Amino acid sequence: MTRNKPVPDISPEDVAFMRGLIIYQDFDLIGFDKPSGLPVQDGRGIDRSLDSLLVAFARSNGKRPKLVHRLDAGTSGVIIVAKTQPAAAFFSAEFAERRTRKTYVAMVSGAIPSEREGVIDAPLVKVQEGGRARMIVAKAGRKGAQSARTGWKVLAASDTHALMQLSPETGRMHQIRIHLAHLGCPILGDTIYGTGAQSAPRLMLHASKLEISRPSGVTATLEAPLPDIFGELAEAHGLKDYSGL
Repeated sequence: MTRNKPVPDISPEDVAFMRGLIIYQDFDLIGFDKPSGLPVQDGRGIDRSLDSLLVAFARSNGKRPKLVHRLDAGTSGVIIVAKTQPAAAFFSAEFAERRTRKTYVAMVSGAIPSEREGVIDAPLVKVQEGGRARMIVAKAGRKGAQSARTGWKVLAASDTHALMQLSPETGRMHQIRIHLAHLGCPILGDTIYGTGAQSAPRLMLHASKLEISRPSGVTATLEAPLPDIFGELAEAHGLKDYSGL
């Protein structure tokens, strides 16, 4: 006989916090607008994460929703969790087989492209530096290199800064961040591939939209509005054609 797992304690404040992040919910999934700074998983000194806070939705048997994809801690925006194990398997396959459509918005600085849109096609490989994993653009034939493609479009620009829309075709670690740095315009606030807090108080990358099929065959479209800081920095850096998207 299987006994129910005990449900870990969670404060009423954390329950309210998690419920306040919900932007979508159906039989299969819950969609959240994750704030920048909230890690997706525990580990390496992290004991408060989106995953650990999912206990707010635990059933009486202790089972709680399951992660099916990731966002970097500094990235804000749309992230989903599956309500059941079958749904988790389905959604994990959707991401693995690249059948989802993901849209991000980033604020960058540096060598702003003269073109309005394009595709970055640069393979990536993971390396360890100072005990921390990071990605680098790989030379042809390098062992462990993985293909990586990111579509981009300039939404608003000045001579030194731009607001860009990104559409990753693959899902490598830090893909958008390293690709934009490779393009010559790293994301503001990026502590690994850019200038960190010198340029912005947070990583200026936001997962604005996710389109994913549900087990029923119906596509779910989840959207999260840009945080206010994007508008504030757009104005500060002279992006006069910024419209708030």
